[in-house]
Amino acid sequence: MSEEYGADQIQILEGLEAVRKRPGMYIGSTSSRGLHHLVYEIVDNAVDEALAGACDHIDVVINPDNSVTVTDNGRGIPVGINHKAGIPAVEVVFTILHAGGKFGGGGYKVSGGLHGVGASVVNALSDWLEVEICQEGRVYRQRYERGHVCYPLKEIGTCDPKKTGTKVTFKPDATIFTETTVYEFDVLKTRLREMAFLTKGLCITLTDDREETPRVKSFCYEGGIKEFVTYLNGSKVPLYDKVMYFEGTKNKVYVEVALQHNDSYNESVFSFVNNINTPEGGMHLVGFRNAITKTFNDYARSNKLLKDNEQNLTGDDIREGLTAIISVKIEDPQFEGQTKQKLGNSEARGAVDSIVSEQLTYFLEQNPAIAKTILEKSILAQRAREAARKARELTRRKTALEGSALPGKLADCSDKDPKNCEIYIVEGDSAGGSAKKARSRATQAILPLRGKILNVEKARLDKIFSNAEIKAMITAFGTGIHEDFDITKLRYHKIVIMTDADVDGAHIATLMLTFIYRFMPELIKQGYVYLAKPPLYKLEKNKKIWYAYSDEELSAILEEVGRDQNNKIQRYKGLGEMDAEQLWETTMDPSRRILMKVTMDEETESEVDLTFTTLMGDQVEPRRKFIEENARFVKNLDI
Repeated sequence: MSEEYGADQIQILEGLEAVRKRPGMYIGSTSSRGLHHLVYEIVDNAVDEALAGACDHIDVVINPDNSVTVTDNGRGIPVGINHKAGIPAVEVVFTILHAGGKFGGGGYKVSGGLHGVGASVVNALSDWLEVEICQEGRVYRQRYERGHVCYPLKEIGTCDPKKTGTKVTFKPDATIFTETTVYEFDVLKTRLREMAFLTKGLCITLTDDREETPRVKSFCYEGGIKEFVTYLNGSKVPLYDKVMYFEGTKNKVYVEVALQHNDSYNESVFSFVNNINTPEGGMHLVGFRNAITKTFNDYARSNKLLKDNEQNLTGDDIREGLTAIISVKIEDPQFEGQTKQKLGNSEARGAVDSIVSEQLTYFLEQNPAIAKTILEKSILAQRAREAARKARELTRRKTALEGSALPGKLADCSDKDPKNCEIYIVEGDSAGGSAKKARSRATQAILPLRGKILNVEKARLDKIFSNAEIKAMITAFGTGIHEDFDITKLRYHKIVIMTDADVDGAHIATLMLTFIYRFMPELIKQGYVYLAKPPLYKLEKNKKIWYAYSDEELSAILEEVGRDQNNKIQRYKGLGEMDAEQLWETTMDPSRRILMKVTMDEETESEVDLTFTTLMGDQVEPRRKFIEENARFVKNLDI
């Protein structure tokens, strides 16, 4: 019998209680991603001061106790009494949801924070938060603990009368962020660099005071998004030296666009509204795509680069190898929800389309050599796309005739509910044989691949469709790729990449992740992709067996059982060295295995894109630099 449900069961959560009760509604999650989101919310407020022309420097400091301090030289949050609330305005900002200076258009013409929940949410989810404000030669302070005011706003000293600004220090609440409260310098660095690129002339400094020698990174880009494009193309070979840059205002929408083609086959286009990333695009992205497709086709026709009997180039053809940033500033942006995934303002589409069309037309007329270079690449892309279409249609006809789309090397599972099913992608017949014997036939499918798959970072779509190993994965997953991709047709809700714990295994895993990221990114975004973690060591002593997944774990086991001559230690170099029983109990048994979910932070997707290009592209020097900078994070890899 169900519990009593009546009027008394309806709860009323006052003030910031709702935030603490359901934090995921406000910051997405209470994982590491949500933890870092707290910093972004406070920094976003400081950036809004920069967008208003009142701030040119922001300092972010990770303190030794993992609290964070954000200081800006903006106008300072108002300290006067808010007559509607009867308390100082700064207290309103930090303690009342949906309160702020970004609703009426008076304090801020454009702003990333539109719901008035950023500062108050950070306050609610912090163990404590202190704010200091410098205005008119006086310094004011107020402290909060878990959202509650500790004391009224008070004046604590004086400052230079010409100096203004806000300093916020907060420490995340460990009872909310149970997974971790430790900030990652590199995660913050990536986001802050992006913010500096998007705000021309704004300097942001990140300092980590947790180490004996503080780590410091400063970002300041007078060239703004032009330098952003150059940065993203750093691991590629640009087709031409100039970064095209267009800007203008139309219908109260300020538009900035920077673009440059490179010799790769992948499109890297990122859109922003008031400095907020819109990973699902929206009207501003639609306007950009319409503009470049129409303008390049018009130029190609008028200059006889396309014959009268030839088809128009598609947007995909023209955007092959394109790196672009679309950034708009708009007074009243209409986002889809608090996460701001997609822009809905129709005026943004018209503004971007008009400004890019007009200025791109002029640029191509003034730079015919660049125009010809881009169009020659686009025409080659068109031919490759047609070859890929024919290969796709041939595959579909074969499927219809044969009645089964599944590759012959796939050992499928008997359960047909995708929620219950998982597929292990393994390298080589030896590992595939062990996995097939070890698996649970009901829910675990095995797809062995022969050798290293094609590096899609260096291949066009026609080459990808003709690669046997990639075709086997596409067919097994069931979703299709590129414009054919349909997540509802996914046959397995766990795609597990299982490779050897050595350099070759890491390389194969990276090749597979590159393919999935470039052509099926939604699989990663929705959490369907995993990496298996097989053990590195088997320790046998007195007929007892232990498995260790790291050098540290092996040392701990040896300390426990004793280090003596009776110890038999085996270092696994490949999955094929395990028999079926060992592979099951260490790597495939759902009750004991270790799986690492592959995730992607959409807020820093440009950096993810750059990482794949750096690792898998043609340029050696950026890859060498990346490896040198990140070698300290590599453990237990047999090199």
